[in-house]
Amino acid sequence: MSTPFALEARGLSKSFPGVKALDQVNLALAAGEVHALMGENGAGKSTLIKILTGVHRPDEGSLLLAGEPVSIGSPMEAMEAGIGVVHQERNVIRRFSVGENIVMSRMPRKGLRVDWAAVRSEARRCLAQLDLDLDPETPMDRLSAAQIQLVEIARGLYTETSVLLLDEPTASITSNEADRLFRVVDRLRDQGKAVVFVSHKLEEVFAHCDAVTVLRDGRSVMEAQRLADHTRDEIVDVMVGRSLAALQVPDRVIDLTAAPVLELDGVSTSLGHRGVSLEVRPGEILGLYGLVGAGRTELARAMLGLGRITQGELRVRGKAATIRSVRQALENHRIGYVTENRKEEGVFLEQSVTRNIAVTVWSTLARAFGFVSGKGEQALAGQYVTELDIRIAGQYQNVGQLSGGNQQKVSLAKWLAAKTEILIIDEPTVGIDVRTKRSFYDLIWRLADEGLAILLISSDLAEMVTLADRVAVMDRFTVTGTVDNTHDYDAMSQSIIRLIHTGTAAVAAPGRSKENA
Repeated sequence: MSTPFALEARGLSKSFPGVKALDQVNLALAAGEVHALMGENGAGKSTLIKILTGVHRPDEGSLLLAGEPVSIGSPMEAMEAGIGVVHQERNVIRRFSVGENIVMSRMPRKGLRVDWAAVRSEARRCLAQLDLDLDPETPMDRLSAAQIQLVEIARGLYTETSVLLLDEPTASITSNEADRLFRVVDRLRDQGKAVVFVSHKLEEVFAHCDAVTVLRDGRSVMEAQRLADHTRDEIVDVMVGRSLAALQVPDRVIDLTAAPVLELDGVSTSLGHRGVSLEVRPGEILGLYGLVGAGRTELARAMLGLGRITQGELRVRGKAATIRSVRQALENHRIGYVTENRKEEGVFLEQSVTRNIAVTVWSTLARAFGFVSGKGEQALAGQYVTELDIRIAGQYQNVGQLSGGNQQKVSLAKWLAAKTEILIIDEPTVGIDVRTKRSFYDLIWRLADEGLAILLISSDLAEMVTLADRVAVMDRFTVTGTVDNTHDYDAMSQSIIRLIHTGTAAVAAPGRSKENA
């Protein structure tokens, strides 16, 4: 007799108003296995995870835990059944301690009082299983993103989790932190746990997963296949429903004799930058690359008035500029900023697509007495919904109901609607699927071809080598050098890594320009 699956979903369906999110989806998780759950944004992965963890109830279908039928009506019931989850958005109480977060579901007590000694003891026991040297009394708001993730896993160990769901666990942590996370995942597999790994990073999936299930348009189109039996291209083809041709990098020509529209000259900031100099020309994509903590996002925020420039000069179109706010950057200098944190800073999740796109141009759309025309908003939003191919049920759909890729397009659309001439784009494709990522690349190239000056921040080196015309490399809050992009990944990666660690670049062939084309 075969061993039952640790967790099995059979024929799950779930509909929301106007959308069938899941249609007869199957998922079978074996004990002692890391199982990749893949699919494009909007394929149904999040809905499936929410059903498995009791956030939603399915309209049809059934769940079996260790071969026995189970009904999960709430996250607490899922936890009690041994199903744990680490969401992409952290699910902890930051003002509480590490120990309190770990034992929160079953707080040890002596009579009516909390047994604080037991809280510390149980927390240490769970942390020790992860080789995590943390004081249980440490406040959560002092931890890094990776440490918080591990504390969430420790919470699952406290509740004797047999199935652990990891939703985009490496989206916001460094490569070293990711390596540590994967060591923990390997240990959990060796202990007989079933681990679900949701990620858009194919290299991670193939390096650490045993099996794969692929969702497309709410259906399971590949079920519990051995990952070793498939190539990356095969998985991508199944995800998108057709063969996805290799990305062609356009042969872009940049006029390096044109006057820069954005310059930093020996800039130091209150955030810790020292002597930073760079320049971006019309139609150019200047990449800003560095390891996490190098100061790239902080530099962008200082330029937008969210940090203070203490030395040096910021120049826009050749003139010294003092910028105090994002609004001033837009209205006075036509600078837009697509933030890396789209859910908290990039969009209003509880507002409509129309309202989000039009927000940067309300003053332009306003009539007498400050009244904003609804028709004006709709017409403007409709233009960019079409132009950026934003997939929505209707313009009045809340942005929070859209997939990650479509949310990112809305975040970009509001700046394009405001006719920005300089665009700072921070981590444009984090958490975005393969096909949407490629459409973003085409869009960024098109915007540059139309004359926008783009400062592109990305932690994905392959993405940087694909997109940028030149790459400015940052390390410890300073720019260590700039290299022309040859789009040869091996040569570029060597030059960039050398700049990070030694401050000198390897010799690279110059990129094409109107000076040397």
